[in-house]
Amino acid sequence: MLEQLSQDIEKAFAEADELIAAAGNVDELRQAESRLTGKQGTLGALLAAIGKLPQEDRGPAGKEINLAKKEIIDRFATARARLERAADRQAAAGAPAFDPTLPGNVVPRGSVHPVTAVQWEVEEILARLGFIVATGPEMETDYYNFEALNIPALHPARDMQDTFWLTNGRLLRTHTSPCQVRAMERLGPPLRVIAPGRCFRYETEDASHANTFFQLEGLMIDRNISIANLIAVMKLILNEIFRRDVKVRLRPGFFPFVEPGFELDMSCEICGGAGCPTCKRSGWIEILPCGMVHPNVLRFGGIDPREYTGFAFGLGLTRLAMMKYGVQDIRGLNSGDLRAIIRPEQRTGPAIIAKD
Repeated sequence: MLEQLSQDIEKAFAEADELIAAAGNVDELRQAESRLTGKQGTLGALLAAIGKLPQEDRGPAGKEINLAKKEIIDRFATARARLERAADRQAAAGAPAFDPTLPGNVVPRGSVHPVTAVQWEVEEILARLGFIVATGPEMETDYYNFEALNIPALHPARDMQDTFWLTNGRLLRTHTSPCQVRAMERLGPPLRVIAPGRCFRYETEDASHANTFFQLEGLMIDRNISIANLIAVMKLILNEIFRRDVKVRLRPGFFPFVEPGFELDMSCEICGGAGCPTCKRSGWIEILPCGMVHPNVLRFGGIDPREYTGFAFGLGLTRLAMMKYGVQDIRGLNSGDLRAIIRPEQRTGPAIIAKD
């Protein structure tokens, strides 16, 4: 029985040499090795037949088969290394010559977030009208977030803000309107400022609401400023952003820091005004709360309301980005999934590129 086993092992060696010689590449070699050493191959059949041998022959037979299997595996490994080296030499022979004096490969710079792209665009539009950018802290005081904006303690409007209060007595700003008073205190009239930034409200998230969003506050104060100036600037922003006339509507709205106050809505770009979850089936998206600056707010900023008037607006940058780039759900803008952000077929403006 052991003599027959030795003959079978010799046949396995011969078969291995034939398969190695016939293999033209590494993949073919791996397949050949698997056929020979696998359970259904020659060596697999020899191992399966050990149980049929007499008890005293099983140990020596198993040892001999395993040694043969190791030798065959080593032969295939040597052949595989030889084929890999040949493939590397062939690839190197066909590769272009390397010139170290040439510039390196250009690494793509990527792109900016849709909200950032929209913010830059609005800043550039309003810069042409003489507006400058003002900033303010995200962790605000009660005075600037509420008191100086004509929202005293116990005012019902505080409940509308859904504020995140901090343990140090401050709060996460609910709007960028605090920058209004800071700008008036620092610059005085006349002034034209915009204040883009992040805001926070303790809200239930849905397709058009998030607890963290971006807003751009605008403020213009001078003599003889009227509602007509406000509407003209609002329409200019939207028409420039969307590169066409945008269907809008102006309706009364209550905000303690403006009087009169308005809600400027635009037709929903997601559904074309037909109604969808983003616009709550209304066909309209609230995009620009605005109004004439309340006299009390002017006084808090050190400006005489008998001499100066002004308008203010809070442009929702997050919602504007949704409309411009066809983002159906506001939560996609805060996610890490790029597929949730932009649908190219719904872009109304140029592709987003990195800003120098």
